[in-house]
Formats: sequence, C-alpha cells, structure tokens
Amino acid sequence: MTDRLVQADDPWQRRWTWDRRFPPRWLLVGFTGTPQFPGDDALALCADIEGLFVDLPPRPRERFTLLGCVLDGALASALNSMASAGQAWLGNLWLSPRPDDPAARRGWIGEQLLDVTVLGHRPSQTSPERLDIDLEGLVDVDDRTEGGARPGDVTGFVLSDLDDAPSGVCTDISGLFREPTGPPVPHITLVGCRPEPPLLAAIAAAPQTTKAGLRRRRVSAELGAVAADGSAVPLVGGLVSGKVLSSVPSALGPDLLDVTIAGDAREPRPAATREIIDLWFTGRPTERNLWARYDRTMRHEWAGVALAHHSWNTPDQRAGTAFHLDGRFVTDIEGFYCAIGEAINGPGGYFGWNLDALADCLGGNWGAEAPFLLVWHDSAVARRHLVAGYDHHRHAPTVPLETLLEMLTAHGTEVELR
Repeated sequence: MTDRLVQADDPWQRRWTWDRRFPPRWLLVGFTGTPQFPGDDALALCADIEGLFVDLPPRPRERFTLLGCVLDGALASALNSMASAGQAWLGNLWLSPRPDDPAARRGWIGEQLLDVTVLGHRPSQTSPERLDIDLEGLVDVDDRTEGGARPGDVTGFVLSDLDDAPSGVCTDISGLFREPTGPPVPHITLVGCRPEPPLLAAIAAAPQTTKAGLRRRRVSAELGAVAADGSAVPLVGGLVSGKVLSSVPSALGPDLLDVTIAGDAREPRPAATREIIDLWFTGRPTERNLWARYDRTMRHEWAGVALAHHSWNTPDQRAGTAFHLDGRFVTDIEGFYCAIGEAINGPGGYFGWNLDALADCLGGNWGAEAPFLLVWHDSAVARRHLVAGYDHHRHAPTVPLETLLEMLTAHGTEVELR
C-alpha cells in the first residue's frame, strides 16, 4: 500500500492507493483498545466489508398494555370511537413520570410509543374503576437492538399525545421495558484488508481472554468511502465497532487479511446504500434525478451520502441567483430534500435532509447566499403529496408543502411555484 501524504496527521486528507489490480474501497479511521494508539488513526484500508449493508425485515409492531388507566383527551376519544370500528388509531403516546415522582426529579423524561392503535380495553384487575388498555405500536428507539430499563423509582405515568395534550394517567405498562438485543448481523468482515499498526495490535490480541486482552481487541472506527482518485470521505453514520475475533489470509492477495469482528448491537445500513455510494466512486454524479428511482428510506440514504460528499471549498452562489427545482418526483419529504439539493448544488448536491438542516443551509455557506429565487417546477406534485397529517413512515407529523414554503420565505427565499 502506498500513501501519498497531503497532511500527515489527518487520514482524511491523504490519497490512499495500493499496488493491486483493484482499488481500495473503504478506509477505517478510529482507535483500538491498545494504549499506545489512543487517537484517531488510520486502522485499515479494505477492498470490501461484509455485514455493513444488509436489508432487514421490517421492524415488527409490538403489543403493550396500559394498566390502571384514568382517561383524558385523545385516548378517551379513541376508546369512544372503538364501539363502531373495533379498534382506533391513536398516534404517538408519551409516557412521562409524574412531576413529583422521584424519577422525574432524577431527570428521567419517559418513553414514547409510535403509531399506536388501541386494540381493546377492560376493567382493571387492581382497580375496577380504572381500565387496562391494550395497544399496538412501536417503541421510539434508535434501532431495534436498543433496550430500555424501567426506572425503579417511577410510581406511575402521565400520558400525553402528539401535541403534548393530556391523555390521562396509568399506574404501569407492560411490554415497554426490555433488555437490549444482540446485533441482527453479528459479524462484520473486513475483506482484503491491509491493517495499520493499531488494528494489527488488536488482531494480535484476538486469542486473549483476559480483561486487558478483551480491551485490546476493541475496535471503534469511522467508515470512509475511498474514491478512484484515492481520496476518502467519512460517511454520515458509518461506524465499525466491536471486538476482533479472528483474521485469516485473504484470497484477494498476499499481505491482505480477512478480519472478522464481533460487531456491537446496531442495525446495518440498507443494502442499496452501497449502490448509492458507488455512484460517487469516480466523482459527483452528473445525471439529475438518479435518486428518484429509490423509495423513501433510500432517498434519505441518498441525502446522507450527498452530505458526506458535500464540498466545503466551493463558495456560495451570489445573492439573487435563481435556482430551478425539478418537482416531478417530489412525492415525499425525502424527495424534496434530494430535489432542492440538486437545485442548489447540482446533481448529487446536498441542501438539508431534515427541517433543522434545511434551516442551517438557508443561513448560508451551503451553496446559496440569501436572498435567492427558487423556481419550483411541477409544484402540483408536492401539493398533492406533501399534505398535513401523520407520517407513518417517519412516525411523526408530516411536513406539508405550506411548512416548507413558510421556512423558505422566512429565510429570504422567494419561491415561484410553477
């Protein structure tokens, strides 16, 4: 492996190459548990990585029971509507400690259930004047591996809806608190890997079972995509972490290893993310609307890859510039972020991937200086699809077209709908 240094102390500023018939594709930068390598160093250059991009089945909905409930607000309304429908959709439900509860004084804010449907109810076994209510929905967690412990000092829960309006109280809930689960894909394999000294030390510690040995086997690295010119960019949310299990000589060539890591509990990225990353291998995409072929999940991934490849060296286009947004494929909020990224910064461009990020971009230094003109072509597509309501994909209120227009104009953007 050869490394033409641009800035010796920053692995992300190097040009990474090696003398193989195929280019390196992945760079790991981070640290291991070996004391002599405490900083963020280059850990390895790899031809491939198995286990990072895998499609999982949809997360299953779960069952919960609110115990000993006194109803109010949206929850009371949902139960009243069940007489004709048999069940009732509720939305999101917050369970918070009572204000005078020890758990609240300790700083615990509670848990949230997402996209909840009320399935049934009956008099509570402990207090017949109260109700036990059966629900179906999802726990608000980062991914399906995350657990949640019930605070031992919580004495009951205050219920509230999407708008923080009271929905009643309950004494307890079943099905919410649980132990964390293991990783859905337990092993990550660095294929055709050329380890740097920190990872070599972790590999050497793989047979060790002592406490110190287990610590030395730890790997925590940021994942970067290596392009054809040898440059590498860290991917948003790209992480490789866990304990080195083993290494074997790689079939890809001499001096390369296949290193297997027992990964930490975390969901993998969708398989098509790799396909999107590959589009940047020889530089920014030059064709517009390549993102339009993807579903909402992958459009979000597209925006994340665009963010990772955003150029910080390009000055904003001057105030008063007119940008043209192709609205033909803005059938969801993720499509809007992809479309405005291309409108401002060209194919593969980034200009926000949520409302907070959009507001940051509108403040400047992301490709456009305010005030500017945004000509939104085929805006009728967004008007049909970006409407008020509940977004079952994001498990949150929708972002309607009117909200986007208000934010754009509040930041000095003139929007011309066509």
